Amino acid sequence: MPQPEQQARGNIDRLLKLAGWIVSEPEQANIHAGRGIAIREFPLKAGHGFADYLLYVDGKAAGVIEAKKEGVTLTGVEIQAAKYVQGLPGGLPRWGSPLPFSYQSTGAETRFTNGLDPSPRSRPVFAFHRPETLADFLEVGRIKERSDESASAAAEAAATYDAGRGTFLHRLQHLPPLKTEGLWPAQIKAIENLEQSLKANRPRALIQMATGSGKTFTAISFIYRLLKFAGARRILFLVDRGNLGDQTLKEFQQYTSPYNNFKFTEEYIVQRLSSNTLDTTARVCICTIQRMYSMLKGKDLPEDLEEVSVDQLGSLFRGNGQRRASPDKARGERAAELTDESMSSGATRATPYGDGLLSPTEPIEYNPAIPIESFDVIVTDECHRSIYNLWAQVLEYFDATLIGLTATPSKQTFGFFHQNLVMEYNHEMAVADGVNVNYDVYRIRTAISEAGSKVEAGYYVEKRERETRKTRWEELEDDFAYDPNQLDREVVTPDQIRTVVKTFKDKLFSEIFPGRSEVPKTLVFAKDDNHAENIVEILREEFAKGNEFAQKITYRTTGDTPQNLIKSFRNSYHPRIAVTVDMIATGTDIKPVEIVMFMRAVKSRSFFEQMKGRGVRVIKDDDLRAVTPDAKAKDHFVIVDAVGVCEQDKTDARPMEKKPSVSFADLLKAVSFGNTEDDVLTSVAGRLARMEHRLSPEDDRKIRQASGGLGLKDLAHRIIQSLDPDAVLPLPPGKGRGEGETLGRHSREGGNPEVQLAEARARAVHDAVKPLHAPALRNLLIEIKQKNEITIDHVSQDQVIEAGPSQATLDRTKGLVQSFEKFIRDHKDEITALQILYSMPHAKRRLSYEHIQELADRISAPPHLWNESQLWNAYKALEKSKASGSPAPTGQAGKRILTDLVSLVRFAIHQDNELIPFPDRVNANFKAWLATQGRHSREGGNPEPFTPEQMKWLEMIRDHIAANLSIEPDDFEYAPFSQQGGLGKAHQLFTDRLGMILDELNRKLVA
Repeated sequence: MPQPEQQARGNIDRLLKLAGWIVSEPEQANIHAGRGIAIREFPLKAGHGFADYLLYVDGKAAGVIEAKKEGVTLTGVEIQAAKYVQGLPGGLPRWGSPLPFSYQSTGAETRFTNGLDPSPRSRPVFAFHRPETLADFLEVGRIKERSDESASAAAEAAATYDAGRGTFLHRLQHLPPLKTEGLWPAQIKAIENLEQSLKANRPRALIQMATGSGKTFTAISFIYRLLKFAGARRILFLVDRGNLGDQTLKEFQQYTSPYNNFKFTEEYIVQRLSSNTLDTTARVCICTIQRMYSMLKGKDLPEDLEEVSVDQLGSLFRGNGQRRASPDKARGERAAELTDESMSSGATRATPYGDGLLSPTEPIEYNPAIPIESFDVIVTDECHRSIYNLWAQVLEYFDATLIGLTATPSKQTFGFFHQNLVMEYNHEMAVADGVNVNYDVYRIRTAISEAGSKVEAGYYVEKRERETRKTRWEELEDDFAYDPNQLDREVVTPDQIRTVVKTFKDKLFSEIFPGRSEVPKTLVFAKDDNHAENIVEILREEFAKGNEFAQKITYRTTGDTPQNLIKSFRNSYHPRIAVTVDMIATGTDIKPVEIVMFMRAVKSRSFFEQMKGRGVRVIKDDDLRAVTPDAKAKDHFVIVDAVGVCEQDKTDARPMEKKPSVSFADLLKAVSFGNTEDDVLTSVAGRLARMEHRLSPEDDRKIRQASGGLGLKDLAHRIIQSLDPDAVLPLPPGKGRGEGETLGRHSREGGNPEVQLAEARARAVHDAVKPLHAPALRNLLIEIKQKNEITIDHVSQDQVIEAGPSQATLDRTKGLVQSFEKFIRDHKDEITALQILYSMPHAKRRLSYEHIQELADRISAPPHLWNESQLWNAYKALEKSKASGSPAPTGQAGKRILTDLVSLVRFAIHQDNELIPFPDRVNANFKAWLATQGRHSREGGNPEPFTPEQMKWLEMIRDHIAANLSIEPDDFEYAPFSQQGGLGKAHQLFTDRLGMILDELNRKLVA
């Protein structure tokens, strides 16, 4: 049995050799046998002892390794290593004095200090650097050796270093000022704060920026600077799904340098890794974290698994090899939901059984093909999902600075990034800056959604198999009652879905988006694939539309690819409504979305924020109208909440279910073969507990008979209890846990506490899972699971309890109105339009379009970011009896019509008792004016005041005033007047009365 020190030396030797070093004893050493030579037990000059390893690079001493047995803390060894780097005997070739590099290692843990860095600081590294890498470190810093050095001088000092070059950390100190053109203030702050963190040699940094606030553009901007000005050799950009990698590559391709106007990909090679081969010439590699994991393990990754969220993939990377599920099975439908919530049996996927569950997760080991120094910086997008379990190994394998990007960090995210939050920019800040749009909540409550339902005995209900969707009918022998939590998981009530959809349709153009006629781009979140299927069918029926109107976009979508459907949803008129489970929940950029509809609950705070974030993105008015023609501008989006998701408490905790993509049969087989891992047992317990809720009395009887009298709840409880240390360690009689009993008591009684706990756990687990060792029970459970059916209740009829804006939305609306009226009061003496409107009808100046444009510009600027449509809808929501109509539609060439601001200000300052669109008021005044002209005409003997052609021109004049507040003779030289003959035709029609008519209309119509 080797001693601990010998074992550590053996591990260090192995790691050195894997990294390309030749390890030898002093008497067999040849310092020119390779680029890197590690000489064991090298004698140093008097008083400095022996270096455990002296490292030669290109024939010169470059550093030392201080070896310690496993378990020794290494920061305390740094003083000893520092002594060794100064103890090289005189006359030996060296790369500097003291030697620039030192390692401290136990073979299991290693720390490295680069003496070339400013203020050198040790850092943990996964393994040793290659000799070529240390040579590169030396080369970038060294400019020349002294030409006049004597033999004695050469013994103590060999090189000087250029402050303008130096290491990556050194070069970071000399970054040029940031060019801020094209960057939002938040992006500027994020980049500047990050660069300060990098200069301070902080190994990890977290950037929290709201969804839609330009995280990826921010990342590309600082990546460009690190490549161009800090000389970063290669940067890894990690994503958690393949389609997000494709989206990121497009953003790199579109990025234009503010320093030379080159595209990023014209200046640097960017590789989108879709195979396991790194392009050695690429300066940026975009890769899914699951692919990088498989590369480090030396395994191929099936391409379809790149589209599976990392939350779900853990169980597919187990044991001695990677298990490959069929694409349709492995891509479990509810990847993110499964991680954040309990899993329905409908989401359980059968996978081919392999040996993965029979052994613990293998840690990543050093891979010579991908050395630890492959990347200087790693940027991990959606980092709140990539820091757990085996994925954290990928991040910690490389000797690189870690930069995390997320909109929704959890406490664990902050902890992983050492609490180094360099930028915090939440949704509220982004809304204030005009980077995000805010949202309203429209709540739909129905009787069955709130309380469930009951079908009385004697009625027939439909039963549908989850996997095959085969149906049958069954007469109820007893009353069948269900609660809201069972909806769309165990019970489908078509009328409940239909009631929600019908209410949504009925209220869409009157309350949710009043005045609109086109269904806004709507994203609906369903509970699972079956639920999504039902929603799509009912949406098409209720809206009386075809297949293209509403589409299901899930991992199970066939025919067209989900990516093409997402592209159509983003860029084309159809589909108007997309129904998904989780595929569009995170990361996917669909700016035209104006409605996010929740027909499923979400318990995870971060996941809910990600889903909600699909609606926050801003979009140019023209781009929005390209897919939604009657939209004016995206100033907000609406959450239609049909399940109370906005009212529910949410958590950052991760779920009990740890193997969501592993089939129930595989889990039972693993347990039968002796797998007692916590993850496996908790998953089995979770599946059993969920089965219990939908178990028939007959199946319950069969299970108890096969298990020796235990029900599913009993089996699940025993398993969970066997994993609880407090439950498995017995206490002396009369003692309670509340009396401070700990493992220390067992140690004082003569036993090793860890051994005792392990033994007690093993006994408890054995007893808990013993019933599952019986093939009869396992086969029965699998049979019951496979025949699991959904009950379809065609009997119950639902009814709406409430449909309207949520209380929080009403409060926010009231606050908006109050803020607008305060703005008017505060600025009535400085904004010309307000001065004139306050002094009407006695104003000495005529209100012009330029005055209204100034007002519109002031209210649309930060921090208000208001527009006339937003304000109008706010008054309409609060003053339903006094407000009517909607703001005027967009005019020619997409030009906004701003004159409704006149109506808004008049109503706000109580000059008008009703809020009606300005063009409607102008038209009413026009009719009144015409009536006076008719009276004057009849008094003069003429039956009609104007000819049909004159009326056509007067109506054009009316419409011009409605849009522009006034008309002048010069306006007749523009459309639509110029197309009818212009000013000359007007003079011909109205002769010398033209000036008088224009003056009257300018005064009367805007009164």
